[in-house]
Amino acid sequence: MGEPTINIARMQEYKSKTSATHVAGVGSLLRANKVEVINGKAKLLPSKQVEVETSAGQKMTLQAQKIIIATGAKPIRLPIPGADSPNGVFDAGLILNVTSPPKSLLMIGGGVIGLEMTIVLTRLGCKVTVVEMLPHILPLEDAEIVAVVHKALQDEGVQIYTNAKVTKIEDVPGGKACTVVAADGEKKIEAEQVAIAVGYRPNTDGMGFEEAGIAMVKGRIQTNEKMETSVPGIYAAGDCVGKIMLAYIAMTEGEVAAENAMGKNKLMSYAAVPRCVYTQPEVGAVGLTEEDAIKKGYQIKVGRYPFMANAMATILGERKGLVKMIVDAKYGQFLGVHIVGPHATELIAEATLAMKMDFSPTEILATIHSHPSLAEAVKEAALDITGETIHMPPKKR
Repeated sequence: MGEPTINIARMQEYKSKTSATHVAGVGSLLRANKVEVINGKAKLLPSKQVEVETSAGQKMTLQAQKIIIATGAKPIRLPIPGADSPNGVFDAGLILNVTSPPKSLLMIGGGVIGLEMTIVLTRLGCKVTVVEMLPHILPLEDAEIVAVVHKALQDEGVQIYTNAKVTKIEDVPGGKACTVVAADGEKKIEAEQVAIAVGYRPNTDGMGFEEAGIAMVKGRIQTNEKMETSVPGIYAAGDCVGKIMLAYIAMTEGEVAAENAMGKNKLMSYAAVPRCVYTQPEVGAVGLTEEDAIKKGYQIKVGRYPFMANAMATILGERKGLVKMIVDAKYGQFLGVHIVGPHATELIAEATLAMKMDFSPTEILATIHSHPSLAEAVKEAALDITGETIHMPPKKR
């Protein structure tokens, strides 16, 4: 047998089929619940009216008692000279449709989207350079957790510049040249293509929201805890609100908005929101980082357990990473839980429930965890906080 090869066409086929399956499923649910779907470009009018222009150019006006706005978001474009080039510069979302990966790429942005796309392209044989303007990649995550991801990416050949920014993008033979200002001075980095992945902004331009009296701040629709806007009877949910731009938060906000639109009394809570990063290794987190907890004045205890000591991680051959717990030293409640390692995005669910229920490590320890399992690492990290570690040497007292 020869060396394995990558069939990108088959990858794209599988990706498209998977997406189409779930889109069709949502369509079936809408039909089953007798929801009328009108395809077209909509604009909000005063007095709870919506003007819709169909793809055929026809216009219609809809009248409603209640309205929910869920117009999503669009990629942020940076005011960098050359960033608007029609060739060789694109947003990270377009990578999902790549048919032939570039030999090299400079990724502007070391956040969640940028790094998830970086690991995909790297494993497709692309040489990726990441430029992040903040002190470390994944700026919202715990520095100790991020360090594991940083090293893992470097081990795969990714070049990472932090505290750096791209100030110019120019055409050169074979691709693009980016002027990068970093801590050690200015340099030019060449790559076949450039991707801009610095986040998304609410998709609210030109939709009549302000004209209809809806309060907005920097393009974000303002809502109360019921997801109701400043106009009674009009609600908003998802990225157009711009609070936490995650699909599952949008879903939850939509549920709250819909229930209140139907006369119920439900409040949206952002108290325990899991954060997931699908790099290799994965990152799952909820609550405060160690740095943020200290800045807020908490006295903390920190528990850790490395996956290298976990049996299932050894079986899977994925021993990088750890579970890290941050607890209020005075009251014992969780302030934050951070996981980097195999299936971290699944493991964080237990920690999210613990924070939602205002649990302490005691409740985790009272829960039997199966063996061998990655979840045992969560219990072992809790044991590290109480000083009762079983599968690691105890802390010095």
